[in-house]
Amino acid sequence: MPEVTIPPYDELMNPVIEALRSLGGSGTVEEINSEASEIADLSHEQLQVLHNPDKSGQTEVEYRLAWARTYLKKYGVLENSSRGVWALTSKGRKLDRVNPNTVRRFVREQSKKTQIIPSKSDLPMSDDETSWRDELLEVLLKMEPSAFERLIQRLLRESGFTQVEVIGRSGDGGIDGKGIMRLGGLLSFHVIFQCKRYRGSVTAGQVRDFRGAMVGRADKGLLITTGSFTKDAIREATRDGAPAIDLIEGDQLLDKLKELGLGVETKKVEVEQIIINPDWFFSI
Repeated sequence: MPEVTIPPYDELMNPVIEALRSLGGSGTVEEINSEASEIADLSHEQLQVLHNPDKSGQTEVEYRLAWARTYLKKYGVLENSSRGVWALTSKGRKLDRVNPNTVRRFVREQSKKTQIIPSKSDLPMSDDETSWRDELLEVLLKMEPSAFERLIQRLLRESGFTQVEVIGRSGDGGIDGKGIMRLGGLLSFHVIFQCKRYRGSVTAGQVRDFRGAMVGRADKGLLITTGSFTKDAIREATRDGAPAIDLIEGDQLLDKLKELGLGVETKKVEVEQIIINPDWFFSI
């Protein structure tokens, strides 16, 4: 079987810019990745390749798109918030395209001049960030199915759901549980959920099957996976004329467990940063 080749990160810079322009100038990482992958005309096989199959559920395309965003940010055409939303800067909005070679040279020259530790959101993932995610993902994948369903039940309760019930193996149509989401104490929505605990990607067909099971039984559907969703699955989840299904992929699930402190403890460690200023020495 021939090896699947994937465009390098610099060839994905312009698809990222075009994706943000298509999204109205800003977007989440998931939105940008999906749109940029479509613009770059990446195949299903390319999107399925994992960056590190033994450790992470992150795909190689996601990894390279993250580096593309990082370089574009350092070049000044992108910016991002602490909430994970990326946007075109005023400089970026004026550009139709960038020359990847120019961007690479600029960023590398800047790196030689300054010794600055990039912010957490600048790079795809630090070693420490990858480490805890890998460890947590391995724990989730080794859990008994019933225990994992109870974990999702707890997570939904902690997130504001009430009357959360796990149906488990007695359920039908792939439904693992149900609950009620109450907004502002006034509006409530009946939600059914399905958990898919594996490394692979959930397909559009699986989303359609879940929708078929939820029709007439709930206001909303929630599909949770430790893996990821194909771009067709994401498109199917929000297809016009069909009940919308909310999707939670692996990284979002890990972040939510960390945020809620469910089996994840966060400790702040002080790190000393030493920066040498050559100009100071030369000015003496």
